[in-house]
Amino acid sequence: MTTFIAPVELRRDGLLLTPLGPEHAPGLAAAAADGELWTRRYTSVPEPGQELAWIELALSMREAGSRLAFAVIDETTGSGSGTVLGSTSYHDLVPEIRRAEIGYTWYAARTHRTRVNTTCKLMLLEHAFEVEDCGVVGWRTSSENTISQTAIAALGAKLDGTIRRHQQARDGGYRDTVFFSMLPDEWPAAKAALEARLAKYA
Repeated sequence: MTTFIAPVELRRDGLLLTPLGPEHAPGLAAAAADGELWTRRYTSVPEPGQELAWIELALSMREAGSRLAFAVIDETTGSGSGTVLGSTSYHDLVPEIRRAEIGYTWYAARTHRTRVNTTCKLMLLEHAFEVEDCGVVGWRTSSENTISQTAIAALGAKLDGTIRRHQQARDGGYRDTVFFSMLPDEWPAAKAALEARLAKYA
């Protein structure tokens, strides 16, 4: 089975989103080590030595039609193949209503507060709305992760609400999940705002 969003490579300004594969395991390990990201409560980051298992899970979800994971690569660095900066995904795909969520996102600490996340979100949203004709794009995050909520709202997404005790957290407790979404008629204004934000990095 394949996802309704077919595997694709997306490029912009030296960044490449390419379908995640086993060949990206060493790069993911190096990216996760920059900031020891696996220790952070709210991120879905492979622990040291678990990169291949993490990738295999993502690939099994792609086979089931629920997720399309990407490696985020800086093509301007590295020895020919670029440098892996992290990962992001389309997930919880619902072809009947052409819904996709964006998540499982993490980047090496050195890229935080740079153009990387904005560029990746612009590529993913542009592809979802303008190529795949998605009817809605969504996001979800822990109710405790206010930084993520602020970042999602800054994309132009609208708050849908909170589901209480929605799932088990990594520490064994339970979390409330906050949901956001964006519709096609909201995308043009959001795109203009993202492009204006990127222009500040030029």
